[in-house]
Parts: sequence; structure tokens; C-alpha cells
Amino acid sequence: MQVRRARRPRGADLPGVGRSARRAAAAVGLAALLLTACDGGGGGGSDGKHATRSPDSVITVKPGGGAAASPGDKVTVHSSGGRLLDIRVSAPDADEFGGSLSADGHTWTSSALLAPATKYTVVARAKGADGRTVTRRTTIGTARARGTFVGEYSPEKGATVGVGMPVSVVFDKPVRDKAAVERRLSVTTSPHVEGAWSWVKDHSGRDRVDYRPRKFWTSGTEVTLRMALSGVDAGGGVYGTQQRVVRFHVGHAVVGTVDTNRKTMTVKEDGKVLRTLPVSSGKPGFETWNGTMVVLEKVPSIRMNSRTVGIFGPEAYNLGSVKWAVRLTPSGTFVHAAPWNAGKFGRVNGSHGCVGMSTSDARWFFGHVHLGDPVTVVHSKDTVAEGNGYGDWNVDWATWRAGSALS
Repeated sequence: MQVRRARRPRGADLPGVGRSARRAAAAVGLAALLLTACDGGGGGGSDGKHATRSPDSVITVKPGGGAAASPGDKVTVHSSGGRLLDIRVSAPDADEFGGSLSADGHTWTSSALLAPATKYTVVARAKGADGRTVTRRTTIGTARARGTFVGEYSPEKGATVGVGMPVSVVFDKPVRDKAAVERRLSVTTSPHVEGAWSWVKDHSGRDRVDYRPRKFWTSGTEVTLRMALSGVDAGGGVYGTQQRVVRFHVGHAVVGTVDTNRKTMTVKEDGKVLRTLPVSSGKPGFETWNGTMVVLEKVPSIRMNSRTVGIFGPEAYNLGSVKWAVRLTPSGTFVHAAPWNAGKFGRVNGSHGCVGMSTSDARWFFGHVHLGDPVTVVHSKDTVAEGNGYGDWNVDWATWRAGSALS
């Protein structure tokens, strides 16, 4: 049987605090007023124009001049008469704010962009020819924008996920300039994996972009997502506010295959068959989605009400405590215990679209799968849409790559 259950709300992603010498944080905080640029001296003092002087070195920070900076601007730090040692750009609740140093060591330019309505602190150190170190501390405030957007990302920082888990970003506002947004997203892996971004329409109706490898991840892969969305105009003056670095780990390869003809589910871990379980999938008219789905969440007990998936009349049901439920789609596809169908497991497909099994088998399966483990259904009807959960794997590689805004 199927039921729609609201996705667990995820907190709005606000940028974090930067932590490194040549990278520091940038991100967002919506302010009610314009934040104006101001200056504070360190080392040799301040001349009131965003420059700190010593006998051999002057550090200048731009944007400056006292007015609020524009969203989307870059930060430039220049040292005349000395070489820059390190630069830190930070804002409350932001991750790293990257940049690059010129070959001569005199100019640093941020790769990240300034978010709207945010106060940044810039700390720069330079060493003059006389060997003295000069420190410059400056604040930069940015103007408000017409609107802002954030991306809700999955998986979360530090997670261990299954081999079928894509990197996914769902946006809270429509993205008109998808190319501009996609350019500010990157995924790196260790070891290297061939992968690509592709835009899909999320089941919620929102714009979403996913990154997946050509084939399932290899167990043990380390994945890093960088979201440099601060200051990016998604179209119509709606600016991004996030600087995020998200690292996660790919765990064991736990893969399930449901054969609706044989009425079985075979579960493998790292290529070895653990168990083949008798199941009952969707009956005629309520067939289980065909294709590959991915575990989204696990719930020990859940109410399933057919009204939430538009099933009324003679087929209606309202079950108050369905045990060991493993969600595969937001539209309501689960693997779960179905003791009311005890005589059908391995014999008859009799559910309303879920994959049912005995309580003991469901409990075993619940204990062996994790977020991101793929479950593939074969010999059923109607392939699950890529936006209904993570149906990305049902799109051939050429088509997937063509879904990039940069292709």
C-alpha cells in the first residue's frame, strides 16, 4: 500500500564560519537595513581609506569607500611594497570563502562573491621588504537584494550513505539562470569518479539539480560538495546566500532487487547475496514503480492512510501502525512489514504499490539498509520519475549529461 508522508523539514542552510588561512567564510544573513563599509586598522594603523601603511607596505581592500557594496562583487586585497602572507574573509555562519594570490604575491582576489545584506570581516597580513609584518582588519557591508535563494542539499555533512545516493540540491526559489547557479557548484571525489550534474523537477515541484556518477559509487569513496552560491544571481535579481562545503562517505554496497514475477527481493552486500526474501508487490492497477529507487528514510512505525495518495472507496485503507517502513519515494513507496498479507508473500502481488513482507523479514531488511542504498524493481510497469525521490539512475548516461545547463 502507498501513503504520502511529508518529507522531514531540513533547516534553512545558512553559511558557516571559515577556518583556513587563505580561505575563509562567506554567507548570508538577511538584514533589514543596508550595511555600510567601515574600517579598522591593525599593525601600522589606518588612514580611513581601507589602507594600512608601514614604511614599506600599504594594504588596500576593495570594495571600499564607505558605501554598501553590491551583491555579486569580489573582494580584492592589494599590498604595495610588501608580499601578502594570508587573507581571511569571514561572515557569520559561513564556510570557506576562497580566493587566489597573484604570482608576485601582491594581489589576492576572491573566487567567492559577496552575498546581499551581509557584514564581512577581512583580515590581511603582509610582510614588507624591511621584514616587518603589517595586519589590516576591514569590514565590508553589502546592500540588500530584490530577493534571495538557498539550496537544500543532500546528503548531510559527515553522512555515510549507500552507493546509490546522488548529490542533490533543491532550491527554495525558481532558478531562471541555471547555468549561473550550476557554475558555482562542484563535486570532487577520492578516488576520482566520472560524474555529471543534471537538472530535474523535484516531486515537490521545485527546481533541483543532482550530481551522480555514471555508475553507482564505489564503496569507500570520499565525496566533497562545494556550494559557492553567495552573490550568484539566479535571475531577476534573486541572489544566493550560501557558502557550503559538504563532505560525506560512501559505505558498503547494499543493493536490493525486487522481481515482481518471482515475488522475491534479493539483498546483496558488496556483491555477496545475504538473503532472498519472499515479498508481495503492487497488484494490477496499483503496480509498484519499475526501475531503481533509493532509500530516503527509515521509520520503525508509521500510519498509512490511502487518502494521502488519492485512494478512496473500496480500496481505501487507514493503518495506524505499519512496522519497519523503509521509504523509497516521496510519493509513498515503501518496503515494510505487511502481516495482513501473510499468505501472499512469494505467491501473489497484492499490495497498493509498496513491497510487503513478513514482520521478521521486514525487521531484518530495516536493519541492513541505510540512506542511499538502491532498490531496483524489475518486471513491473511505469518507471519511477527521476524527481520522485532519486530516480536518477533510470536515465541513460548521455541523456543525463545533456540535462546539465552547461552541456
